Amino acid sequence: MNVKTIIENAIKEGRRKLLEHEAFEVIRAYGIPAPETGLAKTPEEVAELADKIGYPVVLKIVSPDISHKSDVGGVILNINSREEAIEGFKKIQENVKTKAPGARIVGVLVQKMAPKGLEVIIGGLRDNIFGPVVMFGLGGIFVEVLRDVSFRIAPLTEEDALEMMKEIKAAKLLEGYRGQPPVDKKSLAKIILGVAKLLEENPEIESIDLNPVMAYSEKAIVVDARVIFRPK
Repeated sequence: MNVKTIIENAIKEGRRKLLEHEAFEVIRAYGIPAPETGLAKTPEEVAELADKIGYPVVLKIVSPDISHKSDVGGVILNINSREEAIEGFKKIQENVKTKAPGARIVGVLVQKMAPKGLEVIIGGLRDNIFGPVVMFGLGGIFVEVLRDVSFRIAPLTEEDALEMMKEIKAAKLLEGYRGQPPVDKKSLAKIILGVAKLLEENPEIESIDLNPVMAYSEKAIVVDARVIFRPK
């Protein structure tokens, strides 16, 4: 399914955001790397998908009514076997029914678990004056507490994206620290450019939040993606 169709279908259903599996499909269409994922609606499907994707996997609830999945017990990490996948699927369904009883459940996202890397955040929003604006920063506590981020107005070049990385206070962490190798900045720049293009080409999108993006020495990969639409 193409990006326009995915967005149009979601808006027709009266939704303000893409579901997780849709968000991953959309970012992948813009060359943004993400772990292998699939949507399971039954215990059999979750087992088949987990086997196909390869362990360890993560399970996440998919619901148009739940924004913070962890708060309702909707995320289980480090699933290492078919049996654990089936148990995890049932557990997530129970947790959500107990903690968010009215929530509609579309299914459970099965996702290849990304190894630990340096967590960064890449996002974008549509400003009333400037139009599409893209953001880069370190993830986790750096973005929540220190607000250590840099911004650029789209369209961008690779040079702009690399410049954004130099502007944050914690830029040295990207260069490698305590024996860690430097991260692959070109891969991060590619994601920044993908976000800018996604916003430019799809005026229905109000904001994009890729957090965390795991940055490694030879690649970067998006672990979580949120795409929100503008109100009608």
